[in-house]
Amino acid sequence: MVAVAVVMAVIAFILKEPLFKIILAPKSNDFVTSRLLGFSNYSIQLINTGLTEQFMVHMRVAMYVGLLAALPYIIYQLFCFVSPGLYERERRYAVWLVGSSYIMFMLGVVLNYLLIFPLTVRFLGTYQVSADVANMLTLQSYIDTLIGMSFMMGVIFELPVVCWLLGRMGIINGTMMATYRRHAIVAILVIAAIVTPTTDVFSLFVVALPIWMLYETSIFLVKTAKL
Repeated sequence: MVAVAVVMAVIAFILKEPLFKIILAPKSNDFVTSRLLGFSNYSIQLINTGLTEQFMVHMRVAMYVGLLAALPYIIYQLFCFVSPGLYERERRYAVWLVGSSYIMFMLGVVLNYLLIFPLTVRFLGTYQVSADVANMLTLQSYIDTLIGMSFMMGVIFELPVVCWLLGRMGIINGTMMATYRRHAIVAILVIAAIVTPTTDVFSLFVVALPIWMLYETSIFLVKTAKL
């Protein structure tokens, strides 16, 4: 597993140009999200302030991408290790649980890259308390924000899987989740406001909508879960 992750990281490191073309694309006003939403009147430039910063960022990004690419193989190997100790029914549930967890995490990462992160970059990258203060965004700050938000959205997208598991354990049920739907919507709006701190109501709605859909999907899954 370590060998595969290292090989993937090395490949990602070698493919520097296409890798960073993809990673830096959301900051451009020509990015697909910016064009679809009509956000084309901004320009963001990144700077480097440290002698070794660009090289270290390159290595760190290659490591994360390599790990992400090797994750299906790692999960498969771990499953092969533990599956002999599981009953047939437990093995089926484990396959569903692990597979759906990976898919949902990746969907969260993709949604962040295509929608949430570009909106955040546009707002925070152009925000000024005064015209006398110019924004000078560092590459390190950009990468840290992208990685952090991608991980956070990946975790948020695990909501249906977690709720299904809690439903199977009898901790929650669909009636309970439906009863507290209005409370959940308020919490979702708060989470959306934190994830995308913009003053644009449309952007807030765009971010909150998929999270609300996850909650509704969770209610359905919990209701269909059998103890």
